[in-house]
Amino acid sequence: MSTAAFTSPTGAAPAVSDPAATKPEPFPACGNIPDAEREELRRRGILVTCLEELYGWGRANSIWPLQFGLACCAIEMIAAATARFDIARFGAEIFRPSPRQADLMIVSGTVTKKMAPQVVRLWNQMPEPKYCIAMGACAISGGPFKQGYNVLKGIDRFIPVDIYIPGCPPRPEALLNGLVQLQEKIRAERVTGEHAARHLRPGVIAEIPVPECGETDLVPPFAPGAFRPPTPPALAAQPAASPATSSRSQSPSAAAAPSAPAAAKA
Repeated sequence: MSTAAFTSPTGAAPAVSDPAATKPEPFPACGNIPDAEREELRRRGILVTCLEELYGWGRANSIWPLQFGLACCAIEMIAAATARFDIARFGAEIFRPSPRQADLMIVSGTVTKKMAPQVVRLWNQMPEPKYCIAMGACAISGGPFKQGYNVLKGIDRFIPVDIYIPGCPPRPEALLNGLVQLQEKIRAERVTGEHAARHLRPGVIAEIPVPECGETDLVPPFAPGAFRPPTPPALAAQPAASPATSSRSQSPSAAAAPSAPAAAKA
């Protein structure tokens, strides 16, 4: 999956956004007025907008994150709410202890396979529209514990992630940068059409099956329909071999020995 990186002006680690969040065309209800003219009219006290744009503006500036943390990245998330970084500047300071009152899940830390069912259950209890930020290397891919038998290799195996924030751990400025990228994505969403919000798109899973802890792994190991294992570039570029030319279907002895008609002709 191709991703687009955004570098924070504060020098923090870049946040990576979902490629589906490409900026669409301007709102048709606003007419063909350029953004510069709309800004000039706004300075004169005239606001030219439409209900859909106003709806996206209100949602983008009133994000309520879910109040929970998993590991050391949660300390950086807590620091982002302090007076030095002041996440309230972006309207996201109301951390809700109940998933039914939150619309943003910040997966901040290592997700073990024992904790994954609880995280998925919290995600299912959050109302739509909802969004997810994978904060730190552990939440993105397992981080330094990727080869561990008890660590989930990325929360996106079960939950659709909107913003990836790399780092171990990322600083609070990086989280604020990812929050700004999420706000831009929310403002760009539409009620209908190609750029509709995720829960309004056809074929999207409404509730993710909660995995169970099996003998050696989670059951299922990833959410069907929500995660597609990546194909290595070498295998993707390799042409598919036909049965007639494939050497794997033949045993070494059969490939070395000539066939009976060929031996008779010789």
